[in-house]
Amino acid sequence: MSNFTFINPAAFLLFLCLPIAYWWLRKAGKVVKIQFSSLAAFQGKQTLKARLANWLPNVLRVLAVSSLIIALARPQLVFQEQEIDAEGIDIVISIDLSLSMLSKDFNPDRLTASKLIAAEFVDSRKFDRIGITAFAGESYTKCPITTDHRIVKQFLAELRFGELQNGTAIGMGLATAVKALAKSEAKSKVIILLTDGENNYGYINPEMAVEMAKAFDIKVYTIGVSSEGEILEAVGVYPNGEVAYRTSIANFDESGLIEIAQKTAGKYFRATDANSLKSIYNEIDQLEKTKMDILVVKRKVDKFYLFVLFAIIFIGLEVVLKMTVFRTIV
Repeated sequence: MSNFTFINPAAFLLFLCLPIAYWWLRKAGKVVKIQFSSLAAFQGKQTLKARLANWLPNVLRVLAVSSLIIALARPQLVFQEQEIDAEGIDIVISIDLSLSMLSKDFNPDRLTASKLIAAEFVDSRKFDRIGITAFAGESYTKCPITTDHRIVKQFLAELRFGELQNGTAIGMGLATAVKALAKSEAKSKVIILLTDGENNYGYINPEMAVEMAKAFDIKVYTIGVSSEGEILEAVGVYPNGEVAYRTSIANFDESGLIEIAQKTAGKYFRATDANSLKSIYNEIDQLEKTKMDILVVKRKVDKFYLFVLFAIIFIGLEVVLKMTVFRTIV
């Protein structure tokens, strides 16, 4: 009922007349009486049908009148619609697919946790265009920037170690992400670069890729994915496809990621587990807010005819009952 409004609420004053109308109906509805010398034979013999006949027709008339009064008040159902004019942000998530991303200091491993949490981030950016790039010893664009977040999450889920030559070409990964945003006309362009290593491959070094990002006014947030201390590190793959692990001390080029972020007016984050990685994405979500202008439009639909229909039903039901079940001989 909170969505209902009435054009003529003064019509509800007619409800004050209902008690009088009910009294009049009961008086007008009295039938001719037949006198008997004794009613002893009828004492306690009133049936359910007779009891209903005493009050049900009058109640149906009152309900009919009540429905007509509500119809006179002109009820309207109000729909609120939001017209959103959003100035979105173009975002490219660049994910490391090197062997070390299969290390098990995250549950179940760094790569799987990174994909799942990135998908949650995609869901939170309703009005932004998002793309996916991947890198290892080489790099490529997995998904061009798009507003179809269902496709983005599908491509995220498909990312696998082994798609690319092993290695960690951070410079090439960043350069590919810059290329994905090069033709973007968005006022805000962001790259989220996620890796657990240091640049050791590729013909484009991170310094050159940073200059490319600056040329296109692209902000880079870098995320170092590695816990601290002793970890179960992925070091190779057996011929049967199983990953070989060894216990080692976590280590990666944190200073290089800090430099990339600082030079592009971004920010560096360290993710030591899945929860901290989720918090990092939440922080980026807060730092890069989409601008929205919201216009609320109200649409009203008349519903008085429903109450007129109810009145007809109640009156019709009373007539049918009086002509059949409650029929009397006057």
